Amino acid sequence: MSDSPIDTDSTPEAAPEAGPETGERIAKRLARAGLCSRRDAERWVEGGRVSVNGQVLASPAFVVRPGDLVVVDGKPLPEPEPARLWRYHKPAGLVTTARDEKGRTTVFDRLPPDLPRVVSVGRLDLTTEGLLLLTNDGELARYLELPTTGWTRRYRVRVHGTVDEPRLAALMKGPTIDGVKYGPIEATLDRVTGSNAWLSVSLKEGKNREIRKVMEAMDLQVTRLIRVAYGPFQLGKLEEGAVEEVPKRVVRDQMARFFNPDGEGDAPKPAGGTASARHKPPQRPRAAPKPADGPRGQGPKTAAPRSEGHRNEGPKAKGPRTAGLKAEGPKAAGPKAARPKADGPKPFAPKPAGNTPRGPKPPEGAPVGRGRPDGRQERRPARPASERKGADRRR
Repeated sequence: MSDSPIDTDSTPEAAPEAGPETGERIAKRLARAGLCSRRDAERWVEGGRVSVNGQVLASPAFVVRPGDLVVVDGKPLPEPEPARLWRYHKPAGLVTTARDEKGRTTVFDRLPPDLPRVVSVGRLDLTTEGLLLLTNDGELARYLELPTTGWTRRYRVRVHGTVDEPRLAALMKGPTIDGVKYGPIEATLDRVTGSNAWLSVSLKEGKNREIRKVMEAMDLQVTRLIRVAYGPFQLGKLEEGAVEEVPKRVVRDQMARFFNPDGEGDAPKPAGGTASARHKPPQRPRAAPKPADGPRGQGPKTAAPRSEGHRNEGPKAKGPRTAGLKAEGPKAAGPKAARPKADGPKPFAPKPAGNTPRGPKPPEGAPVGRGRPDGRQERRPARPASERKGADRRR
């Protein structure tokens, strides 16, 4: 490896920020690999810790192309992995930095060994505890730290002293302390226990030791500071010192602008529609609707063909006439077919004149039955309606 630094002012590589097709700045490349933030990467380059294709960089204004070999502290730079995010419950007494010049224990010294190389989203003071977000993508960490992202940080604060609630409400205007202008701070009093009180504080900037400085300006001493939420991510019931990964689907949903800055909402869907639509079996084409008939039909009526010498009868037929319909008009010439006769001659009895009885009265003692001696049926008297209904039910 050559020790001569690359003169980025005279080489064509020292170009302005480029897209992923042509390359990206070295600081962004290091941040995406999860080694550090952009700011730290620039300091690493200026310190001569980074080389590209065997040449040590002297300025962070350098664009790395696809296929370039980047080496940091003598180790090849790993390829960037998909962005991941973890929730970590930071205990008090840990420093939020990769290396501490005073030799104190850092957050990264207490992380599980199977966790990949990560960077923190912002920092928490030595005595501050609570939710700390970790990610393997330095660009994602930078995106979440920016005030323009608009995510609110929420804290539970225990203070010692007398709380003046009107002064707490005035923090919404954005206080100025020692010449430093802070953004709006929402602070409410939860409860008072003796000389101590618990407050709920929400802010969006999160400058260095902001809550402690603001409370000191109100004659309040912060004795405990716990971050309970960072944007949509909550501390919840995460145990102290525990680490839990945020599902990738939630990460992409909550940070859609980071993954798709040119679009709106979620990341673009894969070409060809959703998986269910791509694997849906083809549907059978529907048959053409039949033309409607009669007065309710909305389409044109079709006239049925007529046979010669016949006329349709009644409402118009729905289709061609078929055999079996009655024809109207003059009867066809020819002999008429004889109708079949019943077997044997039909009995005939002359109708008696006047109101004479239909037959002689049967002699006394003759059997009573349906038939009469003269061969005629005997007429029975009509029964009452009540008896007829009862007989029908018995049947």
